[in-house]
Amino acid sequence: MEKLVDLSGKVALITGAAAGIGFGIAKKYIDLGAKVVITDLSQEKLDEAKAILGENCYTYVNDVTKKYQHEILISEIEQKVGTLDILVNNAGRHCKKPSLQTTDEEFQAVIDTNLNSVFALTREVVKRMIPREAGAVINISSMSALFGLTEVVAYSSSKTALLGMTRTLASEYSGTGVRFNAIAPGFIESKMFLDIMEKDPARKAKILDRTPSGRFGNPEDIAKAAAFLASDAADFITGVCLPVDGGNSIGF
Repeated sequence: MEKLVDLSGKVALITGAAAGIGFGIAKKYIDLGAKVVITDLSQEKLDEAKAILGENCYTYVNDVTKKYQHEILISEIEQKVGTLDILVNNAGRHCKKPSLQTTDEEFQAVIDTNLNSVFALTREVVKRMIPREAGAVINISSMSALFGLTEVVAYSSSKTALLGMTRTLASEYSGTGVRFNAIAPGFIESKMFLDIMEKDPARKAKILDRTPSGRFGNPEDIAKAAAFLASDAADFITGVCLPVDGGNSIGF
């Protein structure tokens, strides 16, 4: 089994990975032998991430919504780092406010980042993966795609649509050797999240009460799932959404 999840010799691109879940996935992939390219909006944050991740981490400042840059980015990565074996679409945008107060501009900005840009980048990467007859694409969705959460209408719409995209691409192209899967993270610890929970003990209790495992998740939990889905251990798994939420999505 250890050989099946070994990512030695693989090259991965992870968007929005200077911190949080993306950073956790990058660290896990590097620990498993991969070379990992991380992108984000801030060079400073990317430099901080690289200082921790080491020489097998490569950084590029990139805004995923600037779709005209995708082909340039991919070409440079494949020339300087190696051909891409894994794509993790992690970069995302949030908007929390009542649905009737969400403007068209706010809604479109979330859709463009979380959905349109993911499709455009995936399309360009998969065009290169298909001739090589191998590749793994992992989309980071959300529990808001699995059940109703209030005041995140744009975000939940984008993350739900992402599951439809994942299934369609899997149906069209899994026969080429390229696999497409999604992960739906649960409530994942971060400094900001924990600060919010401490200020709202009733919400914290409500979340934990419907989470069978009785705890919040952490980036490592998501990273282990992403490593599995990128590896040969998952070579017959495509078109699925894997909730990594401690059972929150099925808790009562």
